[in-house]
Amino acid sequence: MLGLVLLFLVGIGIALGGSSGRGISGPTSVRASTPTAVPTSTSTAVPTSTAVQVPATTPVDTPADSAAALLAGLPIKGRAPRTGFDRAIFGPAWADTDRNGCDTRNDILRRDLRTVIYKEGTNGCVVLTGVLDDPFSGRSMSFTRGADSSAIQIDHVVALSDAWQKGAQQWSPGRRLAFANDPVNLLAVDGPLNMAKSDGDAATWLPPDRAYWCPFAARQVAVKAKYGAWVTQAEHDALVGILSTCPAEPVPSSDASPESDLGAAREPAAASPTSGEPSSAGAVPAPAVPVPAPAAPSHAQGAGCDPAYPDVCIPPYSAGDLDCGEIEARMFRVLAPDPHRLDGQDGDGWGCESD
Repeated sequence: MLGLVLLFLVGIGIALGGSSGRGISGPTSVRASTPTAVPTSTSTAVPTSTAVQVPATTPVDTPADSAAALLAGLPIKGRAPRTGFDRAIFGPAWADTDRNGCDTRNDILRRDLRTVIYKEGTNGCVVLTGVLDDPFSGRSMSFTRGADSSAIQIDHVVALSDAWQKGAQQWSPGRRLAFANDPVNLLAVDGPLNMAKSDGDAATWLPPDRAYWCPFAARQVAVKAKYGAWVTQAEHDALVGILSTCPAEPVPSSDASPESDLGAAREPAAASPTSGEPSSAGAVPAPAVPVPAPAAPSHAQGAGCDPAYPDVCIPPYSAGDLDCGEIEARMFRVLAPDPHRLDGQDGDGWGCESD
């Protein structure tokens, strides 16, 4: 009997020992999960606070009168079709728009070349020879009028074709003529490089000489702002990238030569001491070409034309709703309330921008 009692007590002890083991396992698993939560919260907090602080340490100082500030005001749009472009649309080549008795090509040669020799009997107009410190390549080149004249060409910094696709289709003939002969938009440059540039913008072509990138970008911005041309998104981004390296780059004046663009960045070669001819510094710069005001609409805005479309005569909405497929005109201004909804979904103020 005593043996049975002892066996019973031993059995109870074993049972209690097993129950005690299971009770310990619970707290152990809780303690294991507690430390894993701490590093998780710590690792997410540090990167977040660091990322927020980065922009505050990189301020950009852009003067209000800089090319970068002027660029910020240019509209960004897509290219219009090149359809209809012709050089003649911009008037006679190298017209004497400033009425100084000298054509625009010679005005620019006289401004940009040094040690210039003029043709006799032309009142200091026709340039026979000179030396160009080419802004595109950074090298000096000799100019001689004649069979090799094309070695140095006059570049439209904003090409006529580029302007045609970015606003010039809506300009008056007088405004296009002024644009094509504006000294701000003209540079004497290396001929082959001018041909390579063609009608490219800052997104597709830049001068080989990186020292001239900032002045080149500033001229393009100045011209487009002056005449109301727009830039594409890619062109805008390229100009921002360039001007961010020179945020104080000034807007060039109408008589600014390439060397004045560069300032002290590049010293021009010294003029020949034996030459008694005037240098480009002593030449009278071509006066600024005044920009004519946009021509008045050719139609009479009245009962027959909706005033929301000042550049074209479109019947009012009361005469029936119209869409771009029923209107021949393209790329014209649209004012509120745009009853025919010709501005489309972009709301950029231009109607029927493409076919």
